[in-house]
Amino acid sequence: AGSWPPYGVLIGLYLSTALATELLSNQAAVTLMLPLALAIGRELGLPPQAVMGVVTFAASHSFLTPIGYQTNTMVFALGNYSFLDFLRLGLPLTLVLCLLTPALALTL
Repeated sequence: AGSWPPYGVLIGLYLSTALATELLSNQAAVTLMLPLALAIGRELGLPPQAVMGVVTFAASHSFLTPIGYQTNTMVFALGNYSFLDFLRLGLPLTLVLCLLTPALALTL
């Protein structure tokens, strides 16, 4: 990742955290990813505020599975949704936020 542009590194950190938060709680994903992301950011000279912003927002953007967030689990059963429904609607939203969040974080 040393030859990647800052925006590319932040996208990678976003995707890693977003995937972790689909299986873990938001707090666990941030606890797991933040020290690693800050170390990577420090080595590459990225602003720590941008790294922290990307990781914390990515951990809150859990749209891909019904187990990623408590509200997703609640509507999953009540609305007769399937895992594919979450993936079909959540993937485009996750990809858009994957592009926007790092760009906005770099403007801080």
